[in-house]
Amino acid sequence: MLTCITGGYVIDPPNRRDGIGDLWMENGRVVTAPASGTAHATFDATDRIVMAGAIDIHSHIAGGNVNTARLLLPEEHIRFDPRTAGMPFATAGSSTFETGCAYAAMGFTTVVEPAITPHNALQAHLELADVPIIDKAILTVLGNDDYLLALMRDNAGPAHIRDYVAWMLDATRGLGIKVINAGGAAAFKENVRSFSLEDIVPAYGVTSRRIVETLQRAVIDLGVPHPLHVHCNNLGLPGNVDTAIATIEAAQGLPLHLAHLQFYAYGRDGARGFSSGAPRLAEAVNAKTNVTVDVGQVMFGQTVTVSCDVLRQFMARGQANPSKWVIVDGDSNGGGIVPYKYRATDFHNVVQWAAGLELFLLIDDPTRVFFTTDHPNGAPFTTYPEIFALLMDRELRAETIASLPPAAIEMTSLAALKREYTLNEIAVMTRSAPAKLLGLADRGHLGPGAIADVAVYAPDKDKAKMFRQAALVFKDGELVVRDGKIVQYRFGRALSVRPRADRTVESRIRTYYEATYGFDAALLKVPDGAIGRPDPFETVGCNG
Repeated sequence: MLTCITGGYVIDPPNRRDGIGDLWMENGRVVTAPASGTAHATFDATDRIVMAGAIDIHSHIAGGNVNTARLLLPEEHIRFDPRTAGMPFATAGSSTFETGCAYAAMGFTTVVEPAITPHNALQAHLELADVPIIDKAILTVLGNDDYLLALMRDNAGPAHIRDYVAWMLDATRGLGIKVINAGGAAAFKENVRSFSLEDIVPAYGVTSRRIVETLQRAVIDLGVPHPLHVHCNNLGLPGNVDTAIATIEAAQGLPLHLAHLQFYAYGRDGARGFSSGAPRLAEAVNAKTNVTVDVGQVMFGQTVTVSCDVLRQFMARGQANPSKWVIVDGDSNGGGIVPYKYRATDFHNVVQWAAGLELFLLIDDPTRVFFTTDHPNGAPFTTYPEIFALLMDRELRAETIASLPPAAIEMTSLAALKREYTLNEIAVMTRSAPAKLLGLADRGHLGPGAIADVAVYAPDKDKAKMFRQAALVFKDGELVVRDGKIVQYRFGRALSVRPRADRTVESRIRTYYEATYGFDAALLKVPDGAIGRPDPFETVGCNG
């Protein structure tokens, strides 16, 4: 069906569109205007802003840690009415189903779950299949697994490691590789309670730095579009800005992505030994064009922290609010679930809030800084509209700053920053740049051939109101949202890469799993037939 969105103000940076015009869609794709100019369906977007569907590269929306958080905090559920056909919690508050609807209502059409261990991949994909409307993907977690660390200890060649990474990506249907506190979870099993970039993993004799460099090289050699996605050491600790800068330097000019950078933007200045290190960190990012980052913005309110950084979560359990937590010291990374409430009266929380905004405002290039809250760690993704407003309106920032403890604000540079994000920069940061980073050439823009994922907004001086409820959202050319309400339910695809590996790697991995765990490694593979939906996966091509 030929559809036209007419008269909207189109903001599409990759195609240099920034003005009033029409947008044509047919068979799920954006098309050039037909010679006849006759559409089967027309949507009037006069006085509306038209953008591509937004992309979130880092949001914890599925997997074992997320479900454990739901079990731990039943008081946060709006309802619990499990369907007979679907995964548990499918209709609970903060559920998989509710997640897709809430994202779509804001104009988001693609979301990446950034931390799934290979042993949890099948469950995660089954759960993601219950997320309506949006396309999704997972990042496969490696870097604390015995198989990889043993290869490194035994000085296996790059080809063996590359084949292992390729096999795991293919088996788990991952879009990229994530490393979380490289070696830290393995060291935790040996009773280590702090772990930095140059520290050595007991029993393996390899440093955290070497693990990062090894995985970074494997990802590059395989041609995986998304760079190695790194959760650095020393998350949340005073002075960890030095760790983040050292990790940036360790990249040696090669592509690297640093996750939730706000949680590494802390100095030790001031009487309390805690300050924002965001200016130093932003300067380091600005100087290294090979590095991309997402922010992990903190917002005030109740949330729950979920992470495969079991060492950090174990050390943070004493801060649980409410006072309950779960630590899973399982194979590879394990995980930790610690509820937390960020308070506008708390000195440390205010510095965290300010540090995230400083990173957004001080990193010059919107193609290299990405919009996240590390949902739910910094805040739920439903706070995104409020963050957009803070970035786009310096008067709103000033009003908010005036309500916060001066002693905390003085430990930051936020009050002096006058930059305001433009709609064009928002479109880059949340649309075109994430698509490029993930290797998704057919989304994030509105040029001919692009997937017809489109968000239409009603302009408003209150930017939070504007972005909270899209006026119209189209997924693959079908109208799914009108005035912030879901008008059609459909199910998207899971995006993954399938790099080639030497066929002998499978026999080596199977031998290892049978000897170590007593089961066939083939059980790790996520088959098409498990999902129960037609065409559940879409392959993203590797480079080269």
